Amino acid sequence: MMAENTKEEWVLSQLSEYVRAISALPDCRTVSKKMYCNLVRRVKLLSPLFEELKDGRAEEELGDDVVTGLDSLRIALDSALQLLKSVHEGSKIFQIELLHAQFKRATGRMESPDLQLAMDLAAAQMEDDPDPIVFKRLSEKLHLRTINDIKKESLAIHDMVISCGGVPEGVSEEYFETMSYLLRKLKDCVMMDNPDVDATEVDKSSIKHRSPIIPDDFRCPISLELMKDPVIVSTGQTYERSCIQKWLDAGHKTCPKTQQTLLHTALTPNYVLKSLIALWCESNGVELPKKQGNCRNKRSGISGSDCDRAAIDALLQKLANGNPEQQRAAAGELRLLAKRNADNRVCIAEAGAIPLLVELLSSPDLRTQEHAVTALLNLSINEANKGTIVNAGAIPDIVDVLKNGSTEARENAAATLFSLSVVDENKVAIGAAGAIPPLIDLLCQGTPRGKKDAATAIFNLSIYQGNKVRAVRAGIVPPLMRLLKDPGGGMVDEALAILAILASHQEGKVAIGQAEPIPTLVEVIRTGSPRNRENAAAILWSLCTGSAQYIKIARELGLKRH
Repeated sequence: MMAENTKEEWVLSQLSEYVRAISALPDCRTVSKKMYCNLVRRVKLLSPLFEELKDGRAEEELGDDVVTGLDSLRIALDSALQLLKSVHEGSKIFQIELLHAQFKRATGRMESPDLQLAMDLAAAQMEDDPDPIVFKRLSEKLHLRTINDIKKESLAIHDMVISCGGVPEGVSEEYFETMSYLLRKLKDCVMMDNPDVDATEVDKSSIKHRSPIIPDDFRCPISLELMKDPVIVSTGQTYERSCIQKWLDAGHKTCPKTQQTLLHTALTPNYVLKSLIALWCESNGVELPKKQGNCRNKRSGISGSDCDRAAIDALLQKLANGNPEQQRAAAGELRLLAKRNADNRVCIAEAGAIPLLVELLSSPDLRTQEHAVTALLNLSINEANKGTIVNAGAIPDIVDVLKNGSTEARENAAATLFSLSVVDENKVAIGAAGAIPPLIDLLCQGTPRGKKDAATAIFNLSIYQGNKVRAVRAGIVPPLMRLLKDPGGGMVDEALAILAILASHQEGKVAIGQAEPIPTLVEVIRTGSPRNRENAAAILWSLCTGSAQYIKIARELGLKRH
């Protein structure tokens, strides 16, 4: 009995301690502020309960099942405390990227970030030359306003990756590349807003004189020098490329660090570690020598870029002549490279990758297909590449992936069609290739992200009159009305925007009218956001023009003419 009482007392004491620790946490100033405050507030409400349980122990002992339940709550509060601490001490960019990804997949009652933040994140990632004001707003929102803030963020990212032994579980390398890109751009933004960088330069100079200690994770296990081109061998160990290549060229078949036999001699670039090293060098004033053999784009005048033409050519050889596994791996690497920066997109296209990637859209391997269509999506961010992709005959094959590919491949196929449809003549070709019915299917049956990708593609394609007709005849209006009547689904904005553009065509107007939309539209005009009210009013105006019946219904619902 004594042991049981001791455990009971300890559990109640720990619960009270966790509540005090959480209550003492500082105010949150990140984009997670609302969720953070809600969690802290709810934990504080538990304090009287725990104190009452402690005071009542002298009168009545708690049952074993109660103590077990309270112990589970103790574990949950410990996790809550660690989570709340990570909001302060962890990477702000990692938080906002997670929030953005969650927002794109959001359903039900999930709390979404403000629309401007979501738009800024999308613009920062999907445009080759985003407006500087985008990064200015992100800098303010993330409270990364000074060089010192940027340094702390860089260290937070470094600590997170090192503590996880690489990219955190469930996070892709692509995702991490985006984080590194955003941090570099935010640093540029801060430097522009603070042109008087004398103090920073002095700090860098003093750092150089102090000869900063290179983290062990950044040193090659063979040379013990800072790695410039880290690569991964089959055992999972990372080495400087030139060092491990010399080891392999000498005839060794084992991993130098673990002495395990290498299953193969392929070297996989460690982009995550390379980005971390680059961030560390920037923060510590260490100049990282550039690799030899950088790609130089003579036609567009780009020189000294980060594009390694030799590596790209090697990947293209695997695409053209490799076995299925090599093709899948090469397509995956090109996908990542094309995501990284504008120079890579130019170099990859000029090396002749696009026709080879288009061929892989017909691969029986779904993962290869997914890599290929996503690589094309990333390449299409470059305006010149859009034409090259279309001229390679990609549109029918992308539509086929949209119909038959994996979930992610279908979503990225929809996003690729949207990207290509920015060029007006492509709208006609995409519609004629039969893209609209499978886009409608994705809009109805896809994941939250897939629905948004499908909606943006349909909206853009429907700017062309012929595609309005195709969409209406393919039955798009009923599913749009279902989305419009389900605010929890997160698709009201997109549904209204598409309906508004369809309502400008007679067939669209008739189909919308048959769906009895007036009550829903009137409700949106009363309670919706300014943009949604505008679209709802445009649809209603189109329906009521020349129709006394619709005008009567609208008036009966309380809508007055102004």
